[in-house]
Order: sequence, then structure tokens, then C-alpha cells
Amino acid sequence: MGRIFRVFLSGALALLPIMVTILVTAWLGSLVATYAGPGSFLGNLITHLGLNLSGSSHVAYFIGLGIILGLIFLLGLAVESGLRNWISNSFDWFMMRIPLVSNVYDISKRFVAMMDRGDDEDSLKGMSPVWCFYGGEGSAATLALMPSHEPVVIGERTYVPVLVPFAPVPFGGALVYVPEEWVKPADGGVERLVNVYLSMGVTPPKGIPPEGVILDGETAEAAAGAAKAAQPKRPAKTKAQDESKA
Repeated sequence: MGRIFRVFLSGALALLPIMVTILVTAWLGSLVATYAGPGSFLGNLITHLGLNLSGSSHVAYFIGLGIILGLIFLLGLAVESGLRNWISNSFDWFMMRIPLVSNVYDISKRFVAMMDRGDDEDSLKGMSPVWCFYGGEGSAATLALMPSHEPVVIGERTYVPVLVPFAPVPFGGALVYVPEEWVKPADGGVERLVNVYLSMGVTPPKGIPPEGVILDGETAEAAAGAAKAAQPKRPAKTKAQDESKA
């Protein structure tokens, strides 16, 4: 009996990722159908858009949906052709003048800018994944985001901002200012961090290799560059010091 249960459990665990994928996809589909499908408020607007071309409400809905998708594609072409800044500034000018809505727009824009991995590396807006060690290196660690590299001096210590996301939906979190020496850069980029939190730790983050470990390729080059940048600069010798030594 125990063997039958183990075999059944093994089969259930093998099917679990597929079932979760199907359930999440179905949930997202029902959510879209509820808010943008035929009969919804947004769906009625889409239907009215296509009513001039067809008398059937269902056909008009799909015609209106096609028109909207075509407009989005044209907008993408305009963005790719070099009008990105002009379009973004126009949207900002309009949305930031609407009370309350401007706050939601600002938050969503920052999140999209963080996730946008276009040709420009600056699209991350300085947001970078880091390891935050609570109490210093060797203590409990959290994979977090550093929204800004600008330190804040509190008393006699220097602090940096760290955003600790929520799991499994990393679209919010706690903003904490921690001592600068508690923070170390994390490999993998923002995409990797989001995958770690979405999977609730099932997808492991990239660790920090111990000192003395030989790295390959780009990782070794990046580590060498970081180590070189971390070395303190020696003050230049003055002429008086050279004469005193002579």
C-alpha cells in the first residue's frame, strides 16, 4: 500500500508544474475576459469601435480588438523609430496632471522602466540586485534591489537604500536603509531576482564565490573590474616628499 501511494505521489508531483501552469493561465484568461471580454465595460468600448464595420456584436468586438492591436503596433514602430522620448514626455505631461491617477502612473512607470531591457543599459534606472547581510557579512542575507547608489549619512555612519520585495509577487516590498558595508552586488540581474521571488526560492539565486576561486569568462572579467574599482587610490607623491627621501 505504501509503494502504491509513493508511485501515485511521484506522478502527482510530476504533473504539478503543468497543472499549476494551466491553472494560472486559465485564471489570467478569465481575468482578461472579465475586464476586457465581450459584455464588460472595456469590451463594450471595443465593440462600439468596430460597430461601424459590422452589424454583429461579436464580429464588431474582434474588429475593434484588431484596430486596437494595430494602433499599439504603430505606437511601437514610432517608439523604435526614435520618438520614444517625445512620446514618453507627452504621456507624462498628460498623466501627471490628473490627481491620484498620477501617483499610480508614476509607480507603474518606474516598475516598467526597471524591467525594460532595451538596447540601453540605463533603462534599469540605476536599480540593481544586491545581497543585503543583516549584521554584516556572514549573517542572514536577503536578495534585494538597490534603487539608488547615493548614500545617506546618519550620524557617523553611511547608509544606502535597499528594497526588499515580497514573495511570490515582487511588485512591492519594504524600503530599508542599511549600513553601506552590509551590501554586496548580486549576479543575475533584475530578471533573475524576479524569478527567485516568483518561484518562492525554488529557482536559486546566483551566489558569491569565495575568495581564491577562479572564475571563467565574463564573470572573471566583471570580478576583476569590481576588485580594481574597490582598491583605494594612493595619494600622489609630492615634490617635497621625493626631495626628503633623496
